[in-house]
Amino acid sequence: MPLRLAPTFRARLAESAHPRIGMWVTSGSPVVAEICAGSGLDWLLVDTEHSPVGLETVQTLLQTIAAYPITPMVRAPSGDPVALKQLLDLGAQNLLVPMVDSAEEAEAVVRAVRYPPRGVRGVGSALSRSARWNRVEGYLADADEFTSLFVQIESTAGVAEAAKIAAVDGVDGVFVGPSDLAASMGLLGQQTHPDVTAAVLGTFDAVRAQGKPVGVNAFDPAQAQRYLDAGARFVLVGADVTLLANGSDDLARRARRTLGD
Repeated sequence: MPLRLAPTFRARLAESAHPRIGMWVTSGSPVVAEICAGSGLDWLLVDTEHSPVGLETVQTLLQTIAAYPITPMVRAPSGDPVALKQLLDLGAQNLLVPMVDSAEEAEAVVRAVRYPPRGVRGVGSALSRSARWNRVEGYLADADEFTSLFVQIESTAGVAEAAKIAAVDGVDGVFVGPSDLAASMGLLGQQTHPDVTAAVLGTFDAVRAQGKPVGVNAFDPAQAQRYLDAGARFVLVGADVTLLANGSDDLARRARRTLGD
């Protein structure tokens, strides 16, 4: 029976007049992912760079999230072509590649997610969830329509090359990471430092000038609003593990005040 795939994150951005608000999923728990998927947010970012989440878990999380009206994206551990191929084959339609510092690196990532002759992605659609085991008609011919690619700028080198990175054909958008950017500026842990904020906003301008959507990580509500006001089209405002850590800390504080120590 022919099957249809969900719209890509690229398509969701294009069809919406409003910014897309999302959160990280890093715990690896399908239960937590399902709770987050039912939250009413617009998108979830499943992380494989700074989490214990492996390939089998990514597939399980995507299967879990698929039951809900929310768009999942997967952050790859790197731009390695093998890693990207595996994530695509297990059904990740939307990829975020971290630490992209140049147009040349962006071009290599684009080639990694496209089939020949436009790229070097290996063909395994009959064996994988990406094409629902060849039940998605025209998957090989239309694979570019079924996938979207976003790259992450999170260093001073990437900021300097932001316009060139965004201009690469096949890059559907740019996501700015203030944490690593702050570290590369000698401001480790100071994501809201005025110099970091200025670098983020400068990257916004460079990316938007190329006609590409730009997003950012911003857990601080005031900073998130500032970035939205500056034209961010997609923002991550929290994470599953952060919510649990903060919530359990708050519970402990309230319980000690109420019940005594």
